[in-house]
Amino acid sequence: MADSPGGPTGLTTLGRCLIAAGVASGICAAVLNERDLLRIGIFAVALPLLSAVLAARTRLVVSAERAIEPTRVSVGTPVRATVTVHTTSRLLGGGLVFTEALPDAVGGSPQFVTPPPRRSDPPLNLSYPLTARVRGVHLIGPLTMRVSDSMGLVEYERQLVGRTALTVVPRVTPLSGLPDGFGRGEGEAGSTGLRRGPGEHDALLREYQPGDPLRTVHWRSTARRGELMVRLEERPWHGGVTVLLDRRAAAHRGIGADSSLEWAVELVASVCRHLLTQGRKITLVAENGVLLATGRDPEALLDSLATLRPSSQPGLVVPPVDGELFAVLGEMDATALAPLLYGAGHGHAHAVLADVRAWAPPREVRDAVPVGTPARTLSEAGWTVLVGKPDRGPDQIWTEFCRRLPLRLGSGQ
Repeated sequence: MADSPGGPTGLTTLGRCLIAAGVASGICAAVLNERDLLRIGIFAVALPLLSAVLAARTRLVVSAERAIEPTRVSVGTPVRATVTVHTTSRLLGGGLVFTEALPDAVGGSPQFVTPPPRRSDPPLNLSYPLTARVRGVHLIGPLTMRVSDSMGLVEYERQLVGRTALTVVPRVTPLSGLPDGFGRGEGEAGSTGLRRGPGEHDALLREYQPGDPLRTVHWRSTARRGELMVRLEERPWHGGVTVLLDRRAAAHRGIGADSSLEWAVELVASVCRHLLTQGRKITLVAENGVLLATGRDPEALLDSLATLRPSSQPGLVVPPVDGELFAVLGEMDATALAPLLYGAGHGHAHAVLADVRAWAPPREVRDAVPVGTPARTLSEAGWTVLVGKPDRGPDQIWTEFCRRLPLRLGSGQ
């Protein structure tokens, strides 16, 4: 963006002090009848004003562009920003001061001081690192330029470049392993069981209709019923996995990147990414039942988690689940447990309970509900329950989940 300042932004502190001193000298000269002192006062006042006039007549045309590579990163990944500055005329004065405004989440605002440019100078490249420690969409900029005259009495300040969005998605931890049948509907909650209701032993058969191929005729059922019966084509069940993320502000402890909510978001991001790479369909929902992401695109899912914010929802709303339920939960009391126990009609349910007391400051530990009580309640209801702590990463949680899940699936619960 080009910039052509047409006048000074204002006098600097030095310029204002010089004018004040000149006015004071003029008053003293009038009182004391000292002509030499009056000349000094007039000079002190005229010098900043003359500098302002000369600065206004000096046209400095500056253009700049910002490049950030990459513009989409995960938490903690270093990024480098480069600003290229072009000048098309010579500055008769002091140097240039460039300031890049940055949000606190990516570090302090860098400032660059350069000597007065000349027309023959090559483009100026200003580079600085960025490290985003908090997920979200951070706006980098604007870039402002401040120019002063050679004596530092008058200065300009102009905006050169607007804002550039930097998308920071949650950190994803590589996971390994996948329980047999998880998310595919195998076993007791498999494709056959899903298509049958209670007492419907022949749900995979129907009466023959003109046009049905003879190879689909089920001769044993035809002999038993006395009419032609055909079997339905086997269709894979794509119930997938519903991931429930509890983002209630009251259910989490800690501040910023070190909170239990950020731990839960990182776990959900890692699990969803792993399941998607394994060909599973993911449905991500929030604690209030709102759909956050669905389908098989891991990048779209991570983008939805990047802008996720805590909610004031008091309890949980569990939507109907057609396959596996994997819930990552914060602090759970009896009110929050009720929808999990009675509101979802799922066959297999799994939960990771964050022990929020491990994230809470010492004065808040006693106010948090012990994780053992909800863990025991869910386990007695047939859930697979794991407990999360700050020192347990997503890979450790997932390894334990894979080790325990086959036992549960084989128990017929």
